[in-house]
Amino acid sequence: MMVAQIPEHGLHRELEANAAERDAMAAVAGLRDVSSAQASLDVTPIPDGRVHVVGRVWARIGQTCVVTLDPVDNDIDEAIDLIFAPASQIRELAESIDDTEGEAEVPDPPEPIVDGAIDLGRLATDALFLGIDPYPRKPGAVFEPPAVPVDPEDHPFAALKALKTAAKPPASKKPKGG
Repeated sequence: MMVAQIPEHGLHRELEANAAERDAMAAVAGLRDVSSAQASLDVTPIPDGRVHVVGRVWARIGQTCVVTLDPVDNDIDEAIDLIFAPASQIRELAESIDDTEGEAEVPDPPEPIVDGAIDLGRLATDALFLGIDPYPRKPGAVFEPPAVPVDPEDHPFAALKALKTAAKPPASKKPKGG
């Protein structure tokens, strides 16, 4: 979306990924699949050539349970609230944010407007990726450690230890006092 074409009162965009886009997202994110992905965004110009983007991203993704390795579907619902600024303003704005020490919540520095445009599809995809659970679990799946305690003598080097012990001559006992 070209920033120069955004009307003064802003605009609203509804995005929905097609099958090829969802397949590409799944491949990049290492997901089993992305069965749906959509975004609703409000884009509003603000002073000094900046743009405020607010909205949500929703998706249904297929992952693999880290406990059972069964397929699991997860829903993503991520909020978006970002400021975009011309690249020439980014350094100055980032430094002014760094100077706000001691505040409870420090805002993120603005994102750059690249070549006069904001890629809303990329923005929505990035938000979707941030909402992915890195350790998905099937409902009710609980990791249970092995019930049998591990034998400390049962390890890869136990055979070498046995060979070393067998190769040592037995220590001879010296008679006492003599």
